[in-house]
Amino acid sequence: MAQQHIRGRPAHPSGPTFLTYTPNGKQLVTAGSNNVVRVYQTGSDGEPTNLDDCQENNTAVAATNDFFLTGSDDGTVCMYSLESYTYEKMLTRCTLPIRDIALSPDGQWAGVASDELDVKIVNIADTYRVLYLRGMPKPAKHISFDPSGSYITASCTNGIVYIYKLSTEEPHLVRKVEGLIRSLEIESETSSRAIWHPDGRAFAAPTATRDIQVVSSGDGERQRVFAGGHVEDVTALAWSPNGAMLLTAGADRKILLWDTKTQSIISSYDFPNVINLAWHATENIVSFVTSDGELFIYLNFLQAEALSLLDHTLQPAPFNRDTLAETSGNACKTLSNGTKDVNGHRAKRRGTPDSLDEILGSDDENEGFVSDDDGAGYADEVNGYGKRSNRHLDVFAGYESKRRAAHGTWQPVIHKSFQPGSTPWQADRKYLCLNLIGFVWTVDQTTHNTVTVEFDDQGLYRNFHFTDPYLHDKACLNESGTLFSCPPANGNPAMVYYRPHETWTTRVDWRIQLPAGEDVTSISLSDSYIVVSTTSDYIRIFTLYGTPFRVYRQKSSPTVTCASWRDYILTMGNGPVGGDGSTKLVYTIENIKRDEVCQSEDVVALTAGAQIKSVFFSDNGDPCVYDSTGVLLVLQHWRTPGHARWVPILDTKQLDRLADGKKQETYWPVAVAQDKFHCLILKGSDKNPYFPKSLLYEFELKIPLSNKKPPADSEDAASALEGPRLEETFVRNSLLFSLLEDLLSSTNATHTQRTELSRREIEVDKSLLQLLNVECREGEERGMKALEIVGLMKDRSGKMVEAAGKVAGRYGRGVLQDKIAEVAERRLMGLEEEE
Repeated sequence: MAQQHIRGRPAHPSGPTFLTYTPNGKQLVTAGSNNVVRVYQTGSDGEPTNLDDCQENNTAVAATNDFFLTGSDDGTVCMYSLESYTYEKMLTRCTLPIRDIALSPDGQWAGVASDELDVKIVNIADTYRVLYLRGMPKPAKHISFDPSGSYITASCTNGIVYIYKLSTEEPHLVRKVEGLIRSLEIESETSSRAIWHPDGRAFAAPTATRDIQVVSSGDGERQRVFAGGHVEDVTALAWSPNGAMLLTAGADRKILLWDTKTQSIISSYDFPNVINLAWHATENIVSFVTSDGELFIYLNFLQAEALSLLDHTLQPAPFNRDTLAETSGNACKTLSNGTKDVNGHRAKRRGTPDSLDEILGSDDENEGFVSDDDGAGYADEVNGYGKRSNRHLDVFAGYESKRRAAHGTWQPVIHKSFQPGSTPWQADRKYLCLNLIGFVWTVDQTTHNTVTVEFDDQGLYRNFHFTDPYLHDKACLNESGTLFSCPPANGNPAMVYYRPHETWTTRVDWRIQLPAGEDVTSISLSDSYIVVSTTSDYIRIFTLYGTPFRVYRQKSSPTVTCASWRDYILTMGNGPVGGDGSTKLVYTIENIKRDEVCQSEDVVALTAGAQIKSVFFSDNGDPCVYDSTGVLLVLQHWRTPGHARWVPILDTKQLDRLADGKKQETYWPVAVAQDKFHCLILKGSDKNPYFPKSLLYEFELKIPLSNKKPPADSEDAASALEGPRLEETFVRNSLLFSLLEDLLSSTNATHTQRTELSRREIEVDKSLLQLLNVECREGEERGMKALEIVGLMKDRSGKMVEAAGKVAGRYGRGVLQDKIAEVAERRLMGLEEEE
C-alpha cells in the first residue's frame, strides 16, 4: 500500500519543537522556540487554541487531561490549564536551561531535567515538596517514568542510563546501565531517551550503532534488539499504547514501524527532520514534529497488515527467553500437578496407588482431629495440597517467606569506605582534599585529568598544577607535602604518589605501585608517616620518603577510612552486626613509632541510622568525627586503653543562626582548631561544596546540654538563660582541660603548654565562680547547689574558694559562707582528698 501524502502544519518557527498527547487523547499540545503554545483538538480540522503569553525558547512539554507543563531555556517550568487555557503557576525554577519534563502516571509528580546535575521531582499540588535524583556526574538529557510510577530513568549525557526507585523520602539509585546509549551533547537532536515498555518490565533505548536495545528493568540485562533499521542517528522513538509495535525516527529521513514480537520492520515512511513523535492513546493516529517547526498529524497511520496489532491487548516486552511472550493473549499459563482449580479452590493432591490412605481408606471422621482449643497456634490450616502451611513462621528481614528466594540471601548493611575531605564528582570536577592548609581539586578532561593544589597561605607555599594521566581520585595535604592515590586503570596497578613541598636537598617525588588486584580505599598523611588502607584490608605504612615501614591486615573489614597525626594513626572498619541489621563502625588507634595500641576495635558512638561524614585529628591531636545528623564528637581519654569515650562538642542543628527556622543549610566539616569548628556552609539541599570554594566559617564549640528557653513572662531573658549558658561553659572548659592534660601527660610538655594548661584550669573555676554568683542571686533555697559548685572547683591554692566565700557574703548568705569556709579548711588540711 502506497504511503499517504500528508501536509505539514506550520506550528512554530524553525528550531527544536516538542509535542505530547493528553492521556485521553482528546488534545495534542505543541511547543517550540516562540512564546506560543498550540493545543489541537483530536478529530477537528479547525484552528488550534493558541496560548500567546508563554515563555520563549521552550525545550520540553508534558500534559495530563487537566493541565500541561512547559519548560524553557530560562530555567522555568510553568503550568497551564487545559480547561481555561490560562497560566496557573510556576511549578519550579532552575538556574540553568530545562531539558526534559516527565509526568508520573498519576499526574501528581513532575520530573524536571535541566543542565544542573540533579534532577528535580516536584509535587504538582505542593511545589515545596521536591525530591532529587542525585549521583550523576553530568546533566541528564532525558527522563521517563515507568508505567507504575515507582521508577524513573535518566539518560545522562555521559552515556549512562541511571535507574532510580522513588520513595517519599529520597529517591535512591538502583542501577546504572553502561554501554547502552551514546555520550551526547545536551543540545544534540540525537536521542538517547530510555522509553519504558507499557508492561513495565523493560525499557528500550537507541545505541551507538543506531539500533534499539531492550533492557530488562529487573536485572539490567540486554534482551532483544531492533537492529538494521536506521543508517543515521535515531532522533525519536515511542512504543504503541499496547506495546505491540515500536516507532522510530532517524536523521536518515525515515520513520520505521517495528513489530515488537519479531523485531522486524513492518513499514517505512519518508519524512525528513523528525525530532519528536507520539502515538494517540486509542485511535490509529501518529503525530510528529520536525526541526522546521512543522506538525504532522497522520490519520490512519497503520496500514491494513499492521492495523490488527493495534487491536491486541497489552503485549509483553521482547525478552530473549520469556514464557510470558509464549503465552497467547499475554496470559500466564497456570501450572498443574494433575489437578485443576474448581471454583477458585485447588483440588487436593492425589495419593499414590499404594499409599496408606488408598489401602485403609481416608479417616474423614478424624480429619483435622487436632483442635487448637487453647489458641496456642499449633493446629495450622492445611493448604490445597494437604500440607501444613508455613504461616506459623516469622517474617524474615521484612520480607514474606514466599519472597525470600526472589530477594536472595540476607546481607548486612555496611559502612562504605570514603576519603575524608573529598567530594563526589560534580559535573567534570571534584575536590580531592579540603582543609585549613588549602585544597586539592581535579578536572576531568576526558582523556586525562588536571590537578590543582591551592594554599590558603600563598606567601608560605606556592600553588602548583599538573596534568594527571593516572586519574588520581584521593589526596591529602599538610605542611610537609601532598599525597595522592589512583585506582588501577588501563592495565596499571593502583599507585600512591607523594610530592614534598620543599626539602634541604633537591625535591624528589616518589611513586609506589600496589600489588595487582589491590585498590586504595583511603589514605592519610601526618608529619611522620603515610598510611594507606586497601581493598585487601591491608594497612600499609610508609615513611615520608617512601620507605615501607609496616604492613598488617586490619581486623575489622571491609575497611572504611583512616586518619593520622604525628606518630598516631586511626583506622576504621566494619565490625559486628547490630540488632538493626547494620554493622557497627569500629576504630583502632595506635602509636606507630612506639608500636603501642591505644584503643583496639572500639565502637564509634553513632546513633541508629547515622553515617560518618568525616574523621580527622584536631590541632591538639584529638580524634574528631562528624556524622550525618550534624553532630561533632571528640574522643576523650583515648591514650588510655579502654577509657576512651566520644563526647559531643557541637550539634549544628542547635546553632543560634537556625533558631528562627528561616535558614535551610548544612555544614561541610573542615577542621577543629583553636577550640572552634571550621566548616563550609551548604545552602538548601546541597550535600557537597561546589566551585568556586566558598569562604570558611567558624563556630564556637557548644556542648548540647539543654534547650532551655526563658519563660514567656520573663522580664530579663538574658538573665534567665545565664545559668544554662554558664553550665555549658563549665562542662566545655572541663573537657578542653581534660584533653590538654592528657596530651601533656604523654609528651614532653613545653613551658607554653604548661602555661596553657594552668589557664584552662583557671577558666574551669572561673565559670564555676560565675555560676555560684547566679545561684546566690536567685535565693537562699539554692544554697545546696551553690555549695556543691564550690566543691567542684579544681584550685588547690585556696584563692578560688576564698573568692567563692566573698560572693556568698556579698549576697548576705551567711550560712553558705560558713559552709564554704569549712570546705576551704578541709582542703587546706588535705582531709577532702582522704575522703
